[in-house]
Amino acid sequence: MAEAEKEPKAVSDKEKKEKKEKKAAAEAMETKEKKEKKEKKEKRAAEPEEGKKKKPKVEEPVVEAKKEKKEKKEKKANKEEKADKEEKAEEAAAVTTEKEEKKEKKDKKEEDELSEEDKALQEQMELLVTRCSDPEPELRKAALNSMISEIRTSTSSMTSVPKPLKFLRTHYAPLKEVHAAASDSETKTLLADVLSVLAMTKSEQGKHESLDYRLLGSQDDVGSWGHEYVRHLAAEIGEEYNERLAAAEKAEEAKAEGTAEADAAPLKKAEDLLPLILEHMVPFFISHNSEAEAIDLLMEVGQLDALVAHVDKTNCKRICLYLGQVANYVPEPEDAQVLSVAVAAFRKLGQYPEALKMAVRLQQEPLIEEILGACEDPLIKKQMAYFLARQGLRPEAEEELERIMDGAHLTEHYLELARDLDVLEPKAPEDVYKSHLERRGSSSSHVDSARQNLAATFVNAFLNVGFGTDKLMLDENSKWLYKNKEHGMMSAAASLGAILCWDVDGGLTQIDKYLYSTDNHIKAGALLSVGVLNCGVRNECDPALALLSEYVEQKHPNNIKMGALLGLGLAYAGTKKEEVLELLMPVVADLDTPLEVVAITSLALGLVFTGSCHDDISQALMTALMERPQESLQKESLTRFICVGVGLLYLGRQQEVELTLELAKAVPGAVGEYCVLTLETCAYAGTGNVLKVQKLMAMAGEHAPKEEEAEAEAAAPAPAPARAGAAPAAPPSKEAPSLEKQAVATFGIGLVAMGEELGCDMTARTYLHLFQYCDPPVRRAVPLGLALLSTSSPMKNTVIDTISKMTHDLDQEVAISAIISLGLVAGGTNNAKVASSLRSLATYYAKEPGLLFAVRLAQGLVHAGKGLVTLSPFNPDRTLLHPVALAALTSVMHLSLDFKGLVLGKYHFLLYLLVAAMRPRMLVTLDTDLKPLPVTVRVGQAVDVVGQAGQPKTITGFQTHTTPVLLSMGERAELATDEYLPLTSIMEGIVILKKNPEFDTSTK
Repeated sequence: MAEAEKEPKAVSDKEKKEKKEKKAAAEAMETKEKKEKKEKKEKRAAEPEEGKKKKPKVEEPVVEAKKEKKEKKEKKANKEEKADKEEKAEEAAAVTTEKEEKKEKKDKKEEDELSEEDKALQEQMELLVTRCSDPEPELRKAALNSMISEIRTSTSSMTSVPKPLKFLRTHYAPLKEVHAAASDSETKTLLADVLSVLAMTKSEQGKHESLDYRLLGSQDDVGSWGHEYVRHLAAEIGEEYNERLAAAEKAEEAKAEGTAEADAAPLKKAEDLLPLILEHMVPFFISHNSEAEAIDLLMEVGQLDALVAHVDKTNCKRICLYLGQVANYVPEPEDAQVLSVAVAAFRKLGQYPEALKMAVRLQQEPLIEEILGACEDPLIKKQMAYFLARQGLRPEAEEELERIMDGAHLTEHYLELARDLDVLEPKAPEDVYKSHLERRGSSSSHVDSARQNLAATFVNAFLNVGFGTDKLMLDENSKWLYKNKEHGMMSAAASLGAILCWDVDGGLTQIDKYLYSTDNHIKAGALLSVGVLNCGVRNECDPALALLSEYVEQKHPNNIKMGALLGLGLAYAGTKKEEVLELLMPVVADLDTPLEVVAITSLALGLVFTGSCHDDISQALMTALMERPQESLQKESLTRFICVGVGLLYLGRQQEVELTLELAKAVPGAVGEYCVLTLETCAYAGTGNVLKVQKLMAMAGEHAPKEEEAEAEAAAPAPAPARAGAAPAAPPSKEAPSLEKQAVATFGIGLVAMGEELGCDMTARTYLHLFQYCDPPVRRAVPLGLALLSTSSPMKNTVIDTISKMTHDLDQEVAISAIISLGLVAGGTNNAKVASSLRSLATYYAKEPGLLFAVRLAQGLVHAGKGLVTLSPFNPDRTLLHPVALAALTSVMHLSLDFKGLVLGKYHFLLYLLVAAMRPRMLVTLDTDLKPLPVTVRVGQAVDVVGQAGQPKTITGFQTHTTPVLLSMGERAELATDEYLPLTSIMEGIVILKKNPEFDTSTK
């Protein structure tokens, strides 16, 4: 034993001695090289001096002496340069050889450092490789089985490259030759399995050798080779499948053209790969909590429907969460297919509320009806009816469910929430303005009082929306209505509808007296208030249709007609009601109808038939654009609403817009361009389509040709001589082409990107560049685009800070857009930071009536519903889009593009479109008898758990409250105890709870 110990010691001494000798030799060589280099340098330096000495002194002219001196200098420089180059080359060569030596030493060291165990394994692997080519079949088989066993056991815990694979890599080529030469089928199969695993680390790029050998080997039990191997195989299968499909298509084309080669090799069928995928790989991924990888593989080979067979209670939630997220990133029509698989998965397990949510995302009404009918539990049906009421959908159902879907319960639960939060007391606009905090002089307190009264009317309407009480309009002694002038009275009367919103039975009695007013403006406002009152709810008596239909006819003044038409649009928004179509179509078709009436009618039709792709309406509206004189269309700013009406018909419908898009291209001039872009942005609204975003960015980035700019500048002073006229000067003629396509493209970027969170963040950064470098129309629309990205979501501080900077812009229209956007971003949140910012803006713009009006309006939006409503078209976790809310917001964006001409003109009543976007942001819990049931819930920031295994926490930074509670954007709620079970996993709006039979009351 002692001898054995001494031997390695002697060996190590010998090695040390050898190393010392090598080191000494290397040092000697180095010193020698340095000495030689030094000598060479000295020699070169001495050469020119000797030349100087030898030359005889001859007196020559000064010029020749200078020339000679110059030549000598150049020669010397060249010599030195040459010497330096040689020296550098020598040094580089020395470094290279040194590196090579080091590498050799390292390899040798690694070999030397292998433990005894590793050396034994290496030798064993080499022996097994040799045995694989043994002529004796039994020996070959035993060697391969031993090799397979070694690889499998090492692959099971894969933190680094497994040692058997590491030692076998060098033998990959010889093993391939053995496989090619082998005749025994069993040996060939086993060897193919080994080669398939080895190919993971050794095969060339583009060659799918791992897959090829797997197909030649045994295809069962793929997972026994380890997770990493199966992943690698999945990647190769995806590439191979697509290559085979492409080759088959190419062959078919060649066959059709008659250019196919007669002796071409037979094509491999893509379908041959499916058994391996469906029978072995997908089950392996699903059973190992890698559902995301299974879904990716099935999508790659177009077999996603096969996933439903593998769904069970343990993985359904993870699978459907991933499918819901994937749908945001795949192009159409694949997104619909992905969501359809999620619906099938939920239905398989009887999770009907979740299946219904996916069906709503698909916008397929027959499927929604089918799911509602398929559910047999009456309580779950009621839960689904509450969900559909919140989304504004009314499929055919039983009478009890239809009553829930009508939304009659909304006022009751909303006021219950207000009572619980102690905000039932009506508020006045002054409670929002807090004028005592504004630093302003006494002279500026009553600037343009009629306009400020109008602003107060809107603030009052938005502030007390749905509460049924206020301090201005419903007070018996109040004469507020008459403190507004002419068309201002229309908006004042219409504000009643907003205050009494959702309470149809109680509200109509209070509006009724104004319907008989002799003043046309008040009457028009009362008609509009009927529509606003019915917005978002339905009544079996259809009071809006009964009251408003008679005022649509030709004999009434324009403002009364417009009030009735917009009222119908708001009352039946998203219902696709045929009676409204029959009533409004003749108005659009009649060429004698004034353009402003046609514009409001178009908008009403767009709201009622949002996302319906109704051909008759789109053709009628396109005809109106084509048949009317282009000059009158371009001069009238309201023309934009005809385009918006067409756009809303295709809201979120993507490719279905193509035919109408071609029609729009036939419309000449600026109106046609505006219409095309409005259609395109509406059709892809909320889809996150990257290609459309890129296209719109390119349009927004274009600069107007210099000739056009020069013309605009030359035309600007033209109205000056008309100074003596009675009417105030109209804006300069460069304002005339108000239908700016670039503005639509700019906020259209936000409209398309808003559906996907990552896209929202990227778009917000892009907007900063557009604002900095682009033309005025683009700069005016940038704040509106930012508002669409973060509506009612002021927690994104960067957005608020960015818009706040824009509110002080020199261009007043940019400032107005920014102020309105600030109101929308903090809409219904009572955000203190934005409220403070708006108060300081009220001081800053105290002497600018138009801008002050915008500030007041924004203040009303921030405090909308006393902080109980949201303007966002998404539900709190951003997974579902509310089409009517989005339609209303889109219309308001187009309205804001000409805020001065429309809102500060006589069409301010269009601001009541915002009521269609307002919904209570509450969570109310009911018992099985549909009575309020206060329970404790945790409300916190939603956490993205897509693709995470197990049961990760879905909220963070939570607080515990008792229902009813408020839910902000990006928040999620969950029950704090197990005492009750929710009938749906979608904890928002109204949720029915049932007692948990397994709950232990002793632990309560």
